Amino acid sequence: MKTLITGANGFVGSSVLRELLNKGINIRALVRPGSDRRNFDGLDIEIFEGDLLDVNSLKKAVIGCGHLYHVAADYRLWIPDPESMYKTNVDGTRELVLAASETGMDKIVYTSSVATLGINKDGTPSDETTPSSVEDMIGHYKRSKFLAEQEVKKLITEKQCPVTIVNPSTPVGPRDIKPTPTGRIVLDTIRKRMPAYVDTGLNIVHVDDVAKGHLLAMEKGIAGERYILGGDNMTLASILEYICVSEDLTPPKIKLPHNLIIPIAWFMERIADITHKEPRATVESVRMSKKLMFFSSEKAKKELGYQSRPGVEGLKDAIDWFNKENYR
Repeated sequence: MKTLITGANGFVGSSVLRELLNKGINIRALVRPGSDRRNFDGLDIEIFEGDLLDVNSLKKAVIGCGHLYHVAADYRLWIPDPESMYKTNVDGTRELVLAASETGMDKIVYTSSVATLGINKDGTPSDETTPSSVEDMIGHYKRSKFLAEQEVKKLITEKQCPVTIVNPSTPVGPRDIKPTPTGRIVLDTIRKRMPAYVDTGLNIVHVDDVAKGHLLAMEKGIAGERYILGGDNMTLASILEYICVSEDLTPPKIKLPHNLIIPIAWFMERIADITHKEPRATVESVRMSKKLMFFSSEKAKKELGYQSRPGVEGLKDAIDWFNKENYR
């Protein structure tokens, strides 16, 4: 029996893929036609072309597979057509999990996000029990992931779908080909495009530790449970300082008020509407940065045996990879 993985050509998915291959697992990767497949170079896998928006392709992709890692998602903080994001992240997830379950698949690991969790107002780390609602979700990405997770929970309850949910925090590391919004922060900093910063915080984790957490969730995770896969809680100032010191650069000294940046971000979005190029800042990303996005992985550590290396090691590997690949 094969293991099916979606999003295997992406950032987190490519790390999960490599962990599976290291275990000698036979892989089928579901990818969209025409997608960037650089992260497959040199890997012995079966490539199955399909799309989360094409139910028939999903039903064909799951045939002959015993396990599923559903890692794929539309992850953008700015999108000209939000409806497409909901169709991919919500509808596509529901149809894929249903298709997999109908084949009698043993186990499914669904990659959600800490974006679906609540944030403690006092800045202390949130966990899997911190309450949240769709009204708390800032932006289409967070809202779509929240709704997708709700659909998965409904399938677990009503259809007995064997799904374990993982909630990665903020992965960093190699093979961030897009790059992700967090990878863009790293890249902009080492290319001297980060003159100032805002007062916020993130939970930084090496992408390869997130991948190992996925395999642990498949092996030990309980259907219906969710597990935060995180690392170190770091302020943005400390993240930028580490990156700059590593590259012998001067860290930005200017801390800008959030409300000052919002109109600038709005103006960048209007330009993006014309150019169709993603803006460097969005109103939603600035609004999100008003909160300290700190999380705890204690549940995953206790129940799965999850471990994570220092977050700065992920930052270092991201820096080295962007430099090696000559990203600008």
